Amino acid sequence: MSGNAEKFEFSSETAASAEMHVAKYPAGKQQSAVMPILDLAQRQNSGWLTQEIIEYIADYLGMAPMKVLEVATFYTMYNHKPVGKHHVQVCGTTPCWLRGSDDIMNACKKHLGIEKGETTADGLFTLSEVECAGACVNAPVVAIGDDYFEDLSPESMIELLNKLKNGEAVQAGPQIDRQTSAPIGKATSLTDFVGKET
Repeated sequence: MSGNAEKFEFSSETAASAEMHVAKYPAGKQQSAVMPILDLAQRQNSGWLTQEIIEYIADYLGMAPMKVLEVATFYTMYNHKPVGKHHVQVCGTTPCWLRGSDDIMNACKKHLGIEKGETTADGLFTLSEVECAGACVNAPVVAIGDDYFEDLSPESMIELLNKLKNGEAVQAGPQIDRQTSAPIGKATSLTDFVGKET
């Protein structure tokens, strides 16, 4: 259950977004919208899905609850138990591992006082390990909510956690002096303006 006595139903905002997603597909193919609709429901329910929500979505899309559950349990982006306000997802795939994701995970565990899969007592942080955040060139990478934090060190990770705990603004993206996914440091080629008159 979602932790309250009220029966789950889409809010007016969620319902409007769900209708928009269903409208992207031909008539009779509304089941194709199951993934974004699961995401919408999870966001409405403080970051996790319940059996009641699975059944609600199945009814909404006209599909068997087991089919919705199959999708919801296959993808790690769907949570099946409550998560903290900040869901810290450390990428542990090979490129991140080679660039120090174990050190990032250990820094998080030590600083937050929790293990993987646990939530801090104050409900602020949940710590998870995920596979391939898809930002390998900027490894190690941590996703928190919808934002990626890249080029992390244990020190910058702890600083980030402290800012989040204190409600301070944080800057997503590379945590070093790097422009998006460009090589670290200054440009070494194409340093002159291309196309200038000779």
